[in-house]
Formats: sequence, C-alpha cells, structure tokens
Amino acid sequence: MNNTDSDNSREWAAQAYALLKKRQEEQKQELQEQEEQKQELQEQEEQKQELIDINSKQNIAEPTKTNSETQLGEFDDNFTWSAMVLAAQGKKINQISIDEIDWLTKLRRGLEETRKGFVTELLDKLGDDPLTPESLDDLETLLIRADVGIDSTDKVISSLRTKLNEEVVGGEAGIKFLKKELKLIIDKPIKNSGVDLLVPKKGKLNVWLLVGVNGVGKTTTLGKLAYLSSKSNYKTLIAAADTFRAAAVEQLKVWGERSNVDVISNQSKNADPAAVVFDAINSAKKRNVDLLLVDTAGRLQTKNNLMDELAKIKKIIDKKVPDAIVESLLVLDASQGQNGLKQAKSFAKSANLSGAIITKLDGTSRGGVSLAVSEEVNLPIRFIGAGEGIKDLRPFNSYEFVEALLADK
Repeated sequence: MNNTDSDNSREWAAQAYALLKKRQEEQKQELQEQEEQKQELQEQEEQKQELIDINSKQNIAEPTKTNSETQLGEFDDNFTWSAMVLAAQGKKINQISIDEIDWLTKLRRGLEETRKGFVTELLDKLGDDPLTPESLDDLETLLIRADVGIDSTDKVISSLRTKLNEEVVGGEAGIKFLKKELKLIIDKPIKNSGVDLLVPKKGKLNVWLLVGVNGVGKTTTLGKLAYLSSKSNYKTLIAAADTFRAAAVEQLKVWGERSNVDVISNQSKNADPAAVVFDAINSAKKRNVDLLLVDTAGRLQTKNNLMDELAKIKKIIDKKVPDAIVESLLVLDASQGQNGLKQAKSFAKSANLSGAIITKLDGTSRGGVSLAVSEEVNLPIRFIGAGEGIKDLRPFNSYEFVEALLADK
C-alpha cells in the first residue's frame, strides 16, 4: 500500500470513527433519558403509596439489566485496520458497528503471537525485493513453525514456486499471493460442504453436538454459542450431557443464565448422557426450539468408550427426531498446535464430524493450525474464538482471518 492509499484509508477510518462516536453519544443520551423517566415514575409511585413492595421496587429499578454494551475504543491502528477489513468486504461507513470493530481488533490481537512467529520475520526477509528460491525456503520453514501443517505448506510453496517460474514477484505481490493461497486452503472444505455460513434452519429442530477432549474450552464455547444463537433470535436450549464432569453442568448453568437460555440436566452422579439428551429433545419439541446445543463428555476411560457414548447419543437423536438437522462440531484449542491436529484426525475417523470450532486464539503462536485442519482433515471451520468474553466467539470468516494473520502488511 503506497502513502496515498494509506492516507485515504486513515481518512475513511476517521470518518467511520466519528460516526460511531456520535452514535454512541446519542445512545448514551437516550439511555440517560430513559433512566431519568424511570426514576421519575418510581418517585411518583412512592408518593402514591406509603408502603411499597420491595420486590416491585426492584423490578421498577432494574428491568433492563443485561450484558454491558461494547464501548468504542481509541482511534488507532487497530481501528483503522478493522475498518478497512470491513470496507474491503463491501461495508459502507454508516453500516459499520462497534461490535464488528471490537471483534476484529480482538482477532488481530489474538493472532499477534502467530504473526510474530513468522509473518514479521517473513516481511523482514522479503522487504520490497523480489522473491527468490531462498526466500521461499525461509517461508517454508516459517509456515511449518507456525503449525500451518506439512500439506498446507507444500501447497502454498508449490504455488509460489510455479508463479516464480513464470514471472518476477516482488515482496508486496508475494504477500498478496500468499493471502490468496491461504484463503483458498481454508475455503475449500467450507465450499465442499455446500454451507458457507452455519446457522440453524428454521422450521426444524437443529441439534449441534459439541465434541472434543477436556480442556479445549468445549463447555465455555457452547455457552458462547448459546448467547450468539439467542441474540440472533433463535429459540435455543442447552443439554448438559457431559455428566462425567460435575463442574461442566454447573458451568453451563451459569452460561445459560447469562444468555437467558434454559439448561436441561440431570444432577445424579454419572447420569446417562443419552438420557439427558432424550429429556432435552422432549423439551425442545414441546417448546418449538430452533437449536438444541449438546455438551458431550471430553474424556471417558478409553477412546472407544467416548466414541460409543457419542454413537449412543446420535442413536437417540435419530430415533426421537429423525428429521432433525444434526451437526457434530469439534472444539479445538489453537494453542495445542499439532496436538490439536491429531485430535481432529482422531475424531474425524470416529465421530462423523461436520465442522470445527477453533478456540483460544488469543495469546498463542500456533494459530496456523486452522490451515492444517482445513487441508489435512478437510474440516470446515465454522466458528472462531479470540477472547474470554461472552461475545468473543463469531462465525468464521476466512478473509478476516487471513488479513488478521498477515496484518502487518
């Protein structure tokens, strides 16, 4: 990007920032006026009644207590970069939201360690000079170090070598071509699935099974999915079927309260997970639920036991709701790198997976494992997490991911 383009980008971003700032001030003013009206009504009510029920008083004072709104941060490089990523996808200035800016900023920060691990070093090596066979060797080493995977790395390097044989490729053109190749790798399994964006289908019960080993953030991810689904106006229900870990049930209940989503559970020690799913399906049918999210056990005595338990749950679903749309989503911890890739391969053989959710991108140098999962397991990435907050899980967007991965250029 030349200086003129950079200046224009910052000016465009500044206009977007000013508009968001104005919008936020207007919302603050509106909320303040609403609070003043509530206070005035409360005072009038107290004047009419000498004795007022304490519970009623609380209901008047706190009817709109929900999750705090995202606040607009500073106008800095993160904001400018986030705004330009949205603009590149066709967003107009007046269509940009604070939530989108906040998410992209977190994604960029989340991939910072991965970026430091190979992108910064790569850019230092390339500079503005044309690519050479030696620079491709360096790139190959850096990609493997970032856990992009052997197959993905081979594909990228082969494409770059072919291009290099056909023409002189400068450093900036090389990065642009690299972005294109990385996006192709990630997009391939998504396109092969026939579903670009995984959302519940209206008019049928959608059952999403979350599978994965203990410690990857499976239960937390399910809680965030419940919030995302509920906020997107899908009637949602949670089945706490990880009955072998007592903390999982309690954890889900907390997430359920935060998301205003009910949790179906069984408090008995080592209760049958399939029985919990059975009860949850009955409840979902009675309530006309759009999406039933099922938390499954991450570890039983042996791998066979774990897979048998998943098969048992699926058998219940097939019997109770044969027309349900079932998705099996593998939750992977990005910080586990190649170990996460091994988990994906293992579950893919036994669990009939339909997608992956990549968590804990923040603070890891191994974000490249997303490419390895796409290329070597042919698993579409459906959601991605880059933070601890309830809003820090979003539908996966390959363009945003690659741009964040290579955000220094």
